[in-house]
Amino acid sequence: MKNRFCTKQIAALILMMFAVSLAASAQTVRSTPLRQEKLLNGLKIYMQTDPQATDVRVKIRVHSGSAFDPQGKEGTIQMLADNIFPNEAAKEFFSDDLGGSLQVATTYDYIQINASAKPEEFLTMIETLANAVSKPIIDKETTAKLRIVQLEKARELEKNPARVADQAVAQRLFGSFPYGRPQTGTTESIQKIDFADLIFAKDRFFSADNATMTITGNFQPDLAVRAARRYFGAWAKSDGKIPATFRQPEPPKSGLPIFDAPVANKSEFRLAVRGVARNDADYYAAQILGKILQARWQMREGSDGFVRSEAHVLPGAFVFGASNWHLGTIRKSGNTISLPQTDDYHNYFLKEPVKNEEFVRAKSDYLAELSKTDASEFYLDADTYKLSTGKTAMDAAQNVTIEAVQKVLSRLQKEPAAMVLVFSNPEAEKTN
Repeated sequence: MKNRFCTKQIAALILMMFAVSLAASAQTVRSTPLRQEKLLNGLKIYMQTDPQATDVRVKIRVHSGSAFDPQGKEGTIQMLADNIFPNEAAKEFFSDDLGGSLQVATTYDYIQINASAKPEEFLTMIETLANAVSKPIIDKETTAKLRIVQLEKARELEKNPARVADQAVAQRLFGSFPYGRPQTGTTESIQKIDFADLIFAKDRFFSADNATMTITGNFQPDLAVRAARRYFGAWAKSDGKIPATFRQPEPPKSGLPIFDAPVANKSEFRLAVRGVARNDADYYAAQILGKILQARWQMREGSDGFVRSEAHVLPGAFVFGASNWHLGTIRKSGNTISLPQTDDYHNYFLKEPVKNEEFVRAKSDYLAELSKTDASEFYLDADTYKLSTGKTAMDAAQNVTIEAVQKVLSRLQKEPAAMVLVFSNPEAEKTN
């Protein structure tokens, strides 16, 4: 009986290991080995073919983002990214003529172009992308049009209570440090940006040796290398790389500042503590901890609560949020407001050690999410965040222990918290 029980245990363990391995390799089972190239101008290229794919996908990432926006001109890098393909005609060309798609994304850490096309349109796609990134046209007229569009987006975001709360807690946590400033800019900062700012940013950051390209899907690697050399070879190389060096922010102030909600009958609460950098050895432990903390947070705040673990080139933050926070119980009369007790509020969610059942559930959920991530993102991240390529992301996440997660939790317990409340008084709204 004992031997039979042991045999069942071993079989169950093997089955679990097989399932995890299958999830980790699901995306690459049909793909050929990764091929790496580097052009003379410094552009890195990662290629992986899948003959059964119905399209070919290209991603180009420039490893400098909105963290480099000039002080008072937040939104500059976002506008530079929008200038790559400044109108809807380009997106329509990719969808209608190439049978694919086009998207340009911007973060604090990078600008990224995601494009796809039918395999037979691969060369046309490569040529189009190369012309856009190596010879971007920046002029007064186009900049003026982009400014109008970005201003309208900023006005809409400033009407969103959740967005106001997110930005307010980031500013309180980081101050004038880049992650405390709005990545897409404000109505005030955007109006100060002109085409000369975009040209300066382009010359400083938009260079071949500050970029990485991935090509995946149904294509011929040798043809792709020749095409990359022909079309991207003209992309200029920079004189010198710009390191991400910023003065570290001061610790956040205590207390709970209250901001008026831009719409009626809203309550958005945010609490944030500084987290880990993307290249921190504890990054994957922090991501798993984020899921544990979200479960704890939602036990108290309900389904309107969330926890985000935001990691960047430099340390990011754990952000705890709740929509409709105590809405209906908070009251404001003149300069007096009645609030729930928030002193030492964050320790309520951080004080308990990580329990094994929490860890197992959170790790399983995170591995399932990670297995769905496009593998090309890991190659791009490796260059953006200077990550070690000794093991895959899935391997690193699988190796996270409960002790590693507890270590990150202990780090957070020592961090001062920033809190904000964005609120409109329902009673006041009724009388106005």
